[in-house]
Amino acid sequence: MIPVNLLPHRAQRRAALQRQFFVLVAMTAGLGLAIVVLVHTYFAGQMDNQRGRNQYLEGEISALDRQIAEIKTLKEQIQAMVERKNVVESLQLNRSEAVRLLDQLVRQIPDGLYLTQVKQTGSRVNVVGYSTSNARVSTFMRNLEASPFLESPTLVVVKEGGGEKQNLSEFTLTVNLTREKSPEAPQGKAQKPKS
Repeated sequence: MIPVNLLPHRAQRRAALQRQFFVLVAMTAGLGLAIVVLVHTYFAGQMDNQRGRNQYLEGEISALDRQIAEIKTLKEQIQAMVERKNVVESLQLNRSEAVRLLDQLVRQIPDGLYLTQVKQTGSRVNVVGYSTSNARVSTFMRNLEASPFLESPTLVVVKEGGGEKQNLSEFTLTVNLTREKSPEAPQGKAQKPKS
């Protein structure tokens, strides 16, 4: 007898193809899901890594900001100390200025001339006095010009005296002090105290 298959082979084949199709769809969906999970995991790891780097950089930046603030504070302190040092050096240079001024004025005064007022404002000195003649005032100004510590004498006014001082002329002049400019100058010229 000839075997005859009376079962619906087309329906079985269609069911087998459908099963195969669903298996392939499930495998493709699983593979796609796995790829999505792997890509997500990779990018999440990269983001976490970048966040860690960012946090490290922010920590380093804040540490550098603190160091910059400390450096700025130190620079301000250094500047203040330099300014104090300059003031002290200036005072050191000019501490004997009044003595030197009076000494030079006394050395430069010619006979027949005397001073009544000496006023120093910064490096400018105003001198008021009496003289027996204008020539003596002129000699006094030449002497001041020749002094190594005084310069630029300028006659302000000469008035004839009245009353008891008829033979005298009152004069007013200004002169500038020459100040040492080098801070090393006093150290080089400093003399040891004699014992």
